[in-house]
Amino acid sequence: MNGHVRKLLTRLYYQLKPLVPPQVRWSLRRRRAKVVRRRNLETWPIDEAAGATPAGWPGWPEGKRFGLVLTHDVESANGLGKVRNLAEMEMKMNLRSAFNFIPKGSYPVPDDLRGWLTTRGFEVGVHDLHHDGKLYHSRRAFTAKAKQINHHLRSWDACGFRSGFMLRQLDWLHNLEIDYDASTFDTDPFEPQPQGCGTIFPFLVANQARGATSGYVEIPYTLPQDSTLYLLLGERSPEIWLRKLDWIVQRGGLALVNIHPDYMDFERSDFTSRRYPAAMVADLLAYVCSRYRDEFWNPLPKELAQWYRQSCSKMEAGIDNPGGNPSFL
Repeated sequence: MNGHVRKLLTRLYYQLKPLVPPQVRWSLRRRRAKVVRRRNLETWPIDEAAGATPAGWPGWPEGKRFGLVLTHDVESANGLGKVRNLAEMEMKMNLRSAFNFIPKGSYPVPDDLRGWLTTRGFEVGVHDLHHDGKLYHSRRAFTAKAKQINHHLRSWDACGFRSGFMLRQLDWLHNLEIDYDASTFDTDPFEPQPQGCGTIFPFLVANQARGATSGYVEIPYTLPQDSTLYLLLGERSPEIWLRKLDWIVQRGGLALVNIHPDYMDFERSDFTSRRYPAAMVADLLAYVCSRYRDEFWNPLPKELAQWYRQSCSKMEAGIDNPGGNPSFL
């Protein structure tokens, strides 16, 4: 399927999505996911080519073996109510993460919750605008929405962004007042735009109009999303997370995971079609902290972006398509 046809079908899907009951959507997605998984056994969950070290890579701070970044997209009032539970789980392991909230979604974002997070060392980011799959329907409309997104970035003292459904037009994001974006992945054939960036390292998306070293840092997620593993594919253990993590460590890359508190169950240990036990996340974090103690750097995404600009300035500028796929952007 060429990029133009896929773009039209994706646009049609998000137009019709509100009319289709959630249980029907998920049933169709799960059926399709089985086919997609069989077709991509060679490149998911691990794409060996994505493990190549970028030319001039300086290594992680303090000689750490790999980077570990934890991010969370909060997509509903249900997820909002679990933010503190997830943050407290991470604090017990001396880890910190970024929570991304939807400015104009189905829930209000309380000032006191954002303050609770930031005073405890967490980061707050902006997740899309409406989270309806329509952010990139036209350049003109995006330009208008970018002004609203920038307002919320300033209001929340945030510098990071992630699109809903990992949809992206990376060159359009130069309209946003951001230090980094996190809307890409090394490999994920289950996403609406399945082209991966082909790397487990951060990279610069240069603004060519302003110079080769301007722009923002792109931070791809490199561990599968929790919703993909447990809701879409029906996995019942964190084995894929752990196997991919070990592979990333061996190549000295970035292990970045996107976890949705919306789908976590902190009270029950069973799996359902829309929930998975929080123990899956706890097991992942315990594994990395025990097996790789003192070997990883756990920055907030904004800290990673700042470090990248300072430490990787000598790398080749403008690596906005490291995967070599011209349709990626």
